[in-house]
Amino acid sequence: MNIQNTDKMKPGEARSAGPTMAEIIARDPNQPPKELLAQAYEFMGDDDIPYDRYTSKEFFDLEVEKMWPKVWQWVCRLEHIPEVGDNYVYDVGPYSILVVRHGDGPEDIKAYHNSCLHRGTQLKPSYSSGNSPKLRCPFHGWEWNLDGSVSEIPCRWDFPKVTDEEFALPEVRVEIWGGFVFINMDPDAAPLEDYLEVLPAHFANWPLEDRYITLHVQKILPCNWKAAQEAFTEAYHVKETHAHLVPYCSGENAQYDVFGDNVTRFHHPFVHPDPSWTAPQTEQELLDACGMGPEGAELPEGMSARAYVAQHLREAIGGAVGVDLSHVSETEMLDSIEYHLFPNMFLFPGISLPMIYRFRPNGMDTDTAIFDLIFLGLKAPGQETPEPPEPYWLGVDDSYTTVPELGDMLGPVYDQDTSNLDMQQKGFKASVAKPGQTLGNYQEIRLRRIDATLHKYLDA
Repeated sequence: MNIQNTDKMKPGEARSAGPTMAEIIARDPNQPPKELLAQAYEFMGDDDIPYDRYTSKEFFDLEVEKMWPKVWQWVCRLEHIPEVGDNYVYDVGPYSILVVRHGDGPEDIKAYHNSCLHRGTQLKPSYSSGNSPKLRCPFHGWEWNLDGSVSEIPCRWDFPKVTDEEFALPEVRVEIWGGFVFINMDPDAAPLEDYLEVLPAHFANWPLEDRYITLHVQKILPCNWKAAQEAFTEAYHVKETHAHLVPYCSGENAQYDVFGDNVTRFHHPFVHPDPSWTAPQTEQELLDACGMGPEGAELPEGMSARAYVAQHLREAIGGAVGVDLSHVSETEMLDSIEYHLFPNMFLFPGISLPMIYRFRPNGMDTDTAIFDLIFLGLKAPGQETPEPPEPYWLGVDDSYTTVPELGDMLGPVYDQDTSNLDMQQKGFKASVAKPGQTLGNYQEIRLRRIDATLHKYLDA
């Protein structure tokens, strides 16, 4: 039964007058794993979120000091470092972490602070990757083995206080999950498995280690890193920002879940009109509007547009990659299913929208962020993992439509989001009369959870 928005309800109980996500899924012929049917929401208060959390250099510096060194964050995929000597540099704020494969084993990976112990020079350039048998400082030639032990110190006679034991490269904690390499700069942090909360259980249905990178875009966004990622935590903006999607993409029907301090989710339907779309629309017209089926296709009698498009995609995607998708539910084939792992990782387990997002500070600039957009394709049984493609680098003013793989369908959608972010960051600073953002109790609950978890670190 749909919950209507009335004054008699407790805060957070009101929902759209349209069908719930659970009701939409229940009508589909193929049902998803039980994890997609779970619901986890609770009211978390309604105080405004001050704008200075997005503009203040002092607040930014607190994040750099108290949060970023204490959280698990993904650096790269295992396919970025498949061979001994492969290395990958991850930069966030002022921190630079060098991840290195030092052996043939699947988890023979170490991470170091990317800084020479002589005079601090970076061992590898920021945002770089490569392969080298040793880790050698380009300034004076101090050198370490891949396992962090000292290899060579030129003019060793002039450094009587230096010992091999004390001058091994300081390590950063490394763990692997879903084909992703995670690091944590805090030696006392809880294990990654604990930090991931429900993700391992949920993603047992969608093993990300069985996927590979098909596209990687890195773009500078004109706003604070938190504002950048918050734009992707809710579907409330679809009706205004992506109005062309409303006939077949329902933002208002989205379900929002908070599973713990670190993990939240939204789940919103495609090939289903938003409740605000009141024009009469047959299932055939819905199929024609969404553009996700074969051109000119006629809907078989008695079949819904959702079921038809899902079946078309099972055959098209499955046939193209050599994977049997006959068992995959409509919602996994079609819908936007998005998990967030604090502080900055988004995971989409679906088939047609298989994205990974990451948002991080652009150096020490409060007003810009780096956005990593990755697509993870399905691997056929027995298929070797292909070498990851080089990222497309986009500046603030570069359009996503310049990326051929995004083209005229997804490119404009991401461009619409970026234009909002520029105006929002400027609006934060222009808002003198009202110093904070007012959040919806349900549709923007994930923003509030992220803010609350952040403050657990800042207030520690």
